[in-house]
This record gives sequence, structure tokens and C-alpha cells, in this order.
Amino acid sequence: MRLLSSKLTDYVAKSPAVWVEGQVVQLTRRPGQTTCYLTLRDPDVDLSFNVSTHVRVLDALPTPLQDGSRVVLHARAQLFPRRGSLSLFADQIRPVGVGELLAQLEHLRRLLTAEGLFAADRKRPLPFLPTVVGLICGRASAAERDVVENARRRWPAVRFEIRAVAVQGPKAVEDVVGALRSLETDQDVDVIVIARGGGSVEDLLPFSNEALLRVVSACRTPIVSAIGHEVDKPLLDLVADYAASTPTDAGKRIVPDVESELEGIQQSRRRAENALRTRLGREAGTIAALRSRPVLADPHRQLMSQVELVTAQRERAARALGNRLSHAHQDVEHLRQRVRALSPMATLARGYAVAQGADGKVLRSPDEVTTDEVVRIRVYEGEISARVTSSTPTPS
Repeated sequence: MRLLSSKLTDYVAKSPAVWVEGQVVQLTRRPGQTTCYLTLRDPDVDLSFNVSTHVRVLDALPTPLQDGSRVVLHARAQLFPRRGSLSLFADQIRPVGVGELLAQLEHLRRLLTAEGLFAADRKRPLPFLPTVVGLICGRASAAERDVVENARRRWPAVRFEIRAVAVQGPKAVEDVVGALRSLETDQDVDVIVIARGGGSVEDLLPFSNEALLRVVSACRTPIVSAIGHEVDKPLLDLVADYAASTPTDAGKRIVPDVESELEGIQQSRRRAENALRTRLGREAGTIAALRSRPVLADPHRQLMSQVELVTAQRERAARALGNRLSHAHQDVEHLRQRVRALSPMATLARGYAVAQGADGKVLRSPDEVTTDEVVRIRVYEGEISARVTSSTPTPS
């Protein structure tokens, strides 16, 4: 028996490495160890093999290996004679089927993330009330109905520019890109929705296509991704400006709810009315407080005090002016009396007279006139004309 076991071990050791496909049902990886262990199962015949591999083989995979993943591995058979068990040592492991697709998608996601296509600062806000909504969907699809009906239920006046294209299969990427470029050039379209129902990973692959993602990233119009259900996560969700969980969610997101907006307007009007009433009440109270002040409650009182002051000032001014005029009148009278006392007329009033020649010159000597000359004699109350009959000088 030992000889048979030894012969079988040598035979198995000389056998070439093979590619084996199966499903991972148990993966054991202990910290600090360089060898990992897994069980590879063939679900069709209920057959399984124990597989060992180096940790660097697992680290080289694009996505972490998980239980349930379907893989194909390059391995060499090993027979342990003491236990009589056959196992495989793998030097390469590759995902197959859905696992391989997911690995490719993960690689593309990392590439586009490094380029910044998924950056949050590149996301554009959706318009509050779009003029026209561009919709890219399948022909007569449930996704089209969900988007249109939910949007019109919220805002009945919304208009759609619909592009029905293939959303699955080899022409899907080309059709979606063409429709996207057509709507991008339409000046009336304010937002574009790309929608389709749920499906398998393979069915949704067109919406993780690199060419489509780069076209979406270059669009100036905001893009809404509405692909599948909440569990479906195509890469389009990451590059779009808004990722709706379902087409129904997209229909609710692209337009406001008219009832909510009307209610908001009514609330705003009520708040404005209450604020205005409060302001008017406060201002009315201020006016009432001002009117209750003495200067406004009885304005005549303030005026009467000023009238009394003005009247008193006028009386004082009149008395001062009267006194001033009386004193001036007395001064004038005194001056008048002094002038009269010094005036020659005062002398004339006492009986004196002034003789003047024909030329008006005051006569001081008899020698200044001749006989028969007419002279003027000025007395207090008038003048007298006289003819000289004789003149006698005053003896010295």
C-alpha cells in the first residue's frame, strides 16, 4: 500500500499543470501566513477540491476574492500520501463570468476616478423648473412611463423630448451616445434623463461603457442617471450629475411638486402678511406713543408759551424804544434851546436889527453906504427896505 501511494504520488507530481474552473465556497487567509487555502467546488456534480495558493496571487486580483465567486485557476495537482488526499496548488487565479465583468468594471472605475470624472465638484445642479426634459429610454418601456407619468403628476405642464433607443445589446452604446448628443445640441433641453429598467450585470453593461461615460462627462447639460433598481449601480451613476435610484425617482426629482410649491407660496404669503401686520402694529404703537407726548397731545400749550414770550419781548422792546425816543426828544429840545440862545435871531428878538447893503453885505460903518442908497434892514419878524438920507459915524 505504501508502494502504491508512493507510485501515485510520483505520478501526480509529474502530471502537467491544468486550468480548472469552479466556485469558491470557502476561503481561509490567516494574518502573517504566506499561504492561503480555499475550496473549489463544481456545483454541477457536487465535487470539490482543496486548493492552496500564495497570498500574492490573491493580492494580484483586481477585486478581492469572495465566497461564491466563480473562478478559473491554473494549478498543479498534489497527492499527500499520509492522508491519501488530492489537492491543488494554484499559481494563477482569474475571475470568470460575472466575476470577470465586475473585475473589469472595478478597473475602469479606478481609472476614471483617478482622472477625476467622478469628482463631486464636477457635478452640476439640476434646474429648478426645466423648460424641456430630454429623456433617453427604451422603446415603449416601463422606464419611459415611470419617468413621464411621475413628472407630469408633480408638474403637469412639463414637456419632454424623448429619444427611444436600444438600451441593451451591441447597439445600445452607439444609440444612447447619438441620442445624448442630439439632446445636448437642443437649446430648449435643460436636463437629460437616461433611464431603463432593471436587469442582470450583463444587461446593464452598456451604461458602464467608457465611451458613453466620457460623452456624459463632456456634456454641458445636467445628466440624470435612472438605471435599474436601487441595487443596480452602473458606472453611469458615478459620472452623472444626479443618480436616481429608479426611473420613478428620476421623474420625481427633475421637476418640483406643484402642490408643494403652491403650499410653500401660501406659507410664504402668510408669513409675509403676519410680518407686515406685526410691523404695522409696532409702528402704530410708536405713533400712539408719540402722539401721547405733551408736545403733540396739546401743541397749543407750546405755542402759547412762545406767544407769551414774544408778547413780553415786544412790550419790552416798545418800552425801550419809547424811553429811547423820549430821551432823544429831550436831547433835541435842549439842543434847540441852546441853538436858539446862540442864534442871532435871539438878539433880533430883543429889538436889534441888521442892515445890509444892496449886495447883501452886512453894514458895519456909515461909510459903507451913500445917500439915496437903498438898504435892507433885517428885524426879528422880517425885513425893511429903506433909503439912506444921511449917515453919521459914531464919535470915537
